[in-house]
Amino acid sequence: TGDTPANERQRMLKKPPHILITTPETLAIVLNATRFRSKLEPRWVIVDEIHALFESKRGAHLSLSLERLNHQASFQRIGLSATIWPIDEVARFLVGEGRSCVVVNASYAKEKDIKVETPVPDLVHVEADRLNKEMYRRLGEIIDEHRTTLIFTNTRSGAERVAFHLQDCVDIDSIGTHHGSLSRDVRLDVEEKLKNGGLKVVVSSTSLELGIDIGYIDCVVQIGSPKSITRCLQRIGRAGHRIRDVSKGVLLCMSHDDLLECAVMVKCAYDGVLDRASHPQNPLDVLAQHLVGMALERKWDAEEAFNIVRRSYSFRNLSWEEFESVLKYLSGGYGLEPYKVYGKIWYDGNDRVFGRRGKYARVIYMLNLGTIPDEVAIKVYALPGKRYVGNIEEEFLERLEPGDIFVLGGRVYEFVKASGLDVYVKDAKGKKPTIPSWFSEMLPLSFDLACEIRCFIERVFKGEIDEETLKREYRVSGWAANSILSLLKLEKEFLERLGVEVNGRSLLVEEFRDEDGRQNLLFLFLFGRRVNDVLSRAYAWVASRELGTNVGLTVTDHGFMLTMPRRKNIDALLLVSMVSSSNLKETLSKAVRNTEMFRRRFRHVAARSFMVLRNYKGHEIGARRQMRNAESLLRVVMELDGFPIIKETEREIMEDVMDVKNAVEVLKSIERGELEIVHVRTPVPSPLAHSVYLSGLSDVVLMEDRLKLLEYLYQRVVEESSCGGSP
Repeated sequence: TGDTPANERQRMLKKPPHILITTPETLAIVLNATRFRSKLEPRWVIVDEIHALFESKRGAHLSLSLERLNHQASFQRIGLSATIWPIDEVARFLVGEGRSCVVVNASYAKEKDIKVETPVPDLVHVEADRLNKEMYRRLGEIIDEHRTTLIFTNTRSGAERVAFHLQDCVDIDSIGTHHGSLSRDVRLDVEEKLKNGGLKVVVSSTSLELGIDIGYIDCVVQIGSPKSITRCLQRIGRAGHRIRDVSKGVLLCMSHDDLLECAVMVKCAYDGVLDRASHPQNPLDVLAQHLVGMALERKWDAEEAFNIVRRSYSFRNLSWEEFESVLKYLSGGYGLEPYKVYGKIWYDGNDRVFGRRGKYARVIYMLNLGTIPDEVAIKVYALPGKRYVGNIEEEFLERLEPGDIFVLGGRVYEFVKASGLDVYVKDAKGKKPTIPSWFSEMLPLSFDLACEIRCFIERVFKGEIDEETLKREYRVSGWAANSILSLLKLEKEFLERLGVEVNGRSLLVEEFRDEDGRQNLLFLFLFGRRVNDVLSRAYAWVASRELGTNVGLTVTDHGFMLTMPRRKNIDALLLVSMVSSSNLKETLSKAVRNTEMFRRRFRHVAARSFMVLRNYKGHEIGARRQMRNAESLLRVVMELDGFPIIKETEREIMEDVMDVKNAVEVLKSIERGELEIVHVRTPVPSPLAHSVYLSGLSDVVLMEDRLKLLEYLYQRVVEESSCGGSP
């Protein structure tokens, strides 16, 4: 790896090891290190934790490296994963196009013991202090009952908070915290103490999910929903990690949304149903890196190189036009030299050959290779003037639109604009946040699991699932079963009071006025955040165009809400009719083109494509300078016809960040009549819509007040359902 000392590398050259353990990035470097490459004639290549690579551009990068290596010497490929589906597709990813693969599925062999619990009998009528107190009391019981407990939260800040409060029931020296924001030394120290039995409990976000040997864990606790069946099994599987041991876990739910997700998730896990993993298709920035790497080897016939690339599963559908557009870009064919973007290769389009260009091409390749973007902190300044108020993450910034409201340092701000890595805001005291400050840390609910939850809700509405069924088949506690049935009973009664036929086909669009008199359209679309991100942005873009002003947007896994400005209204059904399966991609493309998300993703793609360099001649280029370079280049290349870096930026947003494919399928289902949009006017959101409406309020009000507001909403629903309030 990059951490391997030079003397060890020299020793490997003199006496090649029998087993070389490396990373996708280092393998790509080794392929262009002449002395190392000549020694690299493997008989087997083992890809461990293949599911973690399959879903990212690192996997596409590795796939191309393996094809380049295979062009030099044949070898057998072996992929390992505890949780992956569809297995056949991952097998094709492993071996490439036109090769056979034997699949060995032993997932049935591992025994599981997973339970779903709530710390209190009623998640609505409960004070915040009691909810937290009971959660830590239950955690303390679980820790006392086991030798070593691993606790997962969904955010790094959550891991720190839980570890801090556990000090009241566990000796501080027996508690460890492990996540990506901690230094490497701290993480290694925690791992070593775990192996040696020196810790009673460790709290983590995602960093202990896979790969690391952490010794014996006999129980895993997940606080809240892990958002996917695969992730649930991966985390619970850290307990009883030996072959014949039982993987024991508890999913501790703090909200109704978590409860619905976890109950269905555990049922799917026992039934052997997993979420469908998706893989980036034709990532042109990854292709650009490898074409530079190939050019460093020798002069290539472009069609020969094209055929090697197309043997990779990640690029099996790559067109010659796309391939040649990347060659054209890398060879300086778009006239960007005045903007200091120079050719890294030469390409003869007539003879269709390409090769290395310039003495610095190798240095650029070696020092800038990789797919993981630099993480940077964005500085936030308040207007008027330029008063520094704190930092936000870049991933959070890319979700912001002018007019969005968020909380930083306990104060409410309105987003005005971004310039480079600086953000400018103004005071927005008293306004409701549209995006929670922890949005960038949130894991998205998988589309497959969301669909399973919708089917589950329909079965409960039909009376097919009772308390005993929940306890037996869904592994939920008595309190948890009661909470689920009470919630869905109230939802059904409320909808029937509004005259809505309760069935699995209905997609509710709830229209109501907030306390400021603004029109809100709440789409109760349980499809997961990646699909809802697509649909909400498309509807919001159309609404903004029709009204001539921006509309507020709140997005969650269970739905999304559009908030119109004061004295501005739109016909809900007319709005819905203006977005279709045939125009969704075009509408989304227009919606994201001038956003912070597009600007940030362009910088990442440009860096991977060697358009914006992170390191030049051994000098590291800071993120701020990278951002300035990317912004100036974006203005130039945005209108270039077929420019591959713009095309890849758009593809990454639509297919990797969001899920346009399944969003299109949702709209097609509506158009075929398999799903039906039902518009209702209501004085208060329905129970299942409360989490969408309350999203972000945990930033601006105390937890106690948020729970009181939730209780108030439920009381309003009960009144409307039972005493004949006017819909």
